[in-house]
Formats: sequence, structure tokens, C-alpha cells
Amino acid sequence: MTDLRDRAIALYDAFTHDHRDRRAFMKEMVALAGSVAAAEALVASIAASPAAAQQVKTDDPRIEAARASGTEAGAPATAYFAAPKASGGRRPTILVIHENRGLNAHIEDVARRLALAGFRVIAPDFLAPQGGTPADEDRARTLIGSIDYDLALSQAKAFLAKARKQASGNGRTGAVGFCWGGAFVNRLAVADPALTAGVSYYGPAPDPAEAGKVRAALLLQLAGKDTRVNTTAIPWGDALRAAAKRATTHVYPGVDHAFNNDTSAARYDAAAATLAWERTVAFLRHELDAR
Repeated sequence: MTDLRDRAIALYDAFTHDHRDRRAFMKEMVALAGSVAAAEALVASIAASPAAAQQVKTDDPRIEAARASGTEAGAPATAYFAAPKASGGRRPTILVIHENRGLNAHIEDVARRLALAGFRVIAPDFLAPQGGTPADEDRARTLIGSIDYDLALSQAKAFLAKARKQASGNGRTGAVGFCWGGAFVNRLAVADPALTAGVSYYGPAPDPAEAGKVRAALLLQLAGKDTRVNTTAIPWGDALRAAAKRATTHVYPGVDHAFNNDTSAARYDAAAATLAWERTVAFLRHELDAR
């Protein structure tokens, strides 16, 4: 059963990250599972259900949260904003970067979790210039594949630059990203010298030669079974430390890519996710001087 699950996850990852054809993918899943019904059940257990596993209610009285739209870097922009209601002085701001499914209910929930931890949070929709995150996840992944990456980086830097100037902030900014967003955090650290700290969850990494450009402290959270990502992410962490950068790499043994996403029953690992989240919050509080 474990072998079947691992092979199914490998097929699903190839489909979702390499933009493979859905019909070919399902044909392979049926061959693996033995029937159409079994294949569909297997896919459902692997695929994320963004509305599931909500940890913080949208109307939680301890926080303020809402979406807003406007323009950043000369293009349409949308973001989900969340912050604690309780007074606590000036707070740092965290940019939460979504997976390849875009800004969905799960990422908004992650933003609320960080708000409860004491941060001001911005979760941009980097598909806003293309009309916004669609409900269809396959369509969202297709749009991610054609995103203007330079524009996305410019919008991220613009959000953070504004946050550093706001009176309610302490001038320090960080970023947390997952999968596609984890890769984005690594690249943002290269592109934005004003970024103070970043946490990359199972994100493919830049060329190690770029490590010298990074000024932010980085925390890399990796899945032990995630060979595709670790091939670049582990050398990236090594290169950062060799360049005397503040970088910590944690590899969680025996877990899959996206182990933190509690909307995917087959991938989620509660023990690893809990430890990784505790490390994330502690790291951000330390680096961003959150009091």
C-alpha cells in the first residue's frame, strides 16, 4: 500500500509540476490503481481540498482580515490582509506566497494563523494580472506556468516596501512560501536586499552562484522523500552557508512534498508539519524582532 501511495504521489507531482496532460495522467493512475473508481479515489486523497482543514475561522474575533484589490508595479494586484486586533506595538510584516494553485482558502487560513502568531500578513494573488486565481485548480496551474515572474517579483517587492513604511509596522519584513511559493521566497531573497527573513517550504532553489546576493536569513523546510526539490534546495542551503549567510536547512525524514498542507490527506504529516510550523514562527519572531 505504501508503494502504491508513493507511486501515485510521484505521478501526481509530475502532472501538477511538469504540466503534463490530464488524460495521460489519469490513464496512468487507472493502470496503477486497477480501476477508474480506485484511481479517482486515490487522486482525491492526494489532491488538496483548499476549503478543508481550516484552523482559524474567517471571522475569528482576534484578528482583522479581508481581501483588497488595486495596482502594484503597474499591474492589477489583489491580496488577502490579516493582522491581530489586539494592540501590541509595531509589528513586522510577513508576505505569504501561495502554491501553484494560487491564492485559495488554505493560503488565506495560513495567513490567519500567522496573524494569530502576532504578525501583520499580506498574501498576494500573483495571478491577479491574469484575472485572478480561478476556482479550477488545473487552470490555476496552467496560469502559473505562464506567469510574468519579473512582474510577480516587482509586485512582491512593492507590497513589502509599502509595509516597511507603515506606522503600524516595525520596518522589518519576511516571507513564507510553499512549493511554488517556496521557490519564490528563495528568488525574492536574491532580488530584494531589504528582505529580513524568509522561510521556504519545499521550494526549488536558484543557482548556488546566486547565494552571495542574499542578505536575508533563510530557513529551508524540506521533505525527505522530495528528491525533485531537494536536488536544488540542499545545494542552495550549502551554498548560502559557504557564503557566510544565515541559513538553516531542516530535512524531515520519511515525509512527502507538501507535508505541511493539511488539506491533502495523503501528503500531510502532522508531526513534521507541527515541528516545521513551530520552527517557522520561532525563526520569524527572532529575525524580525517580533515582541
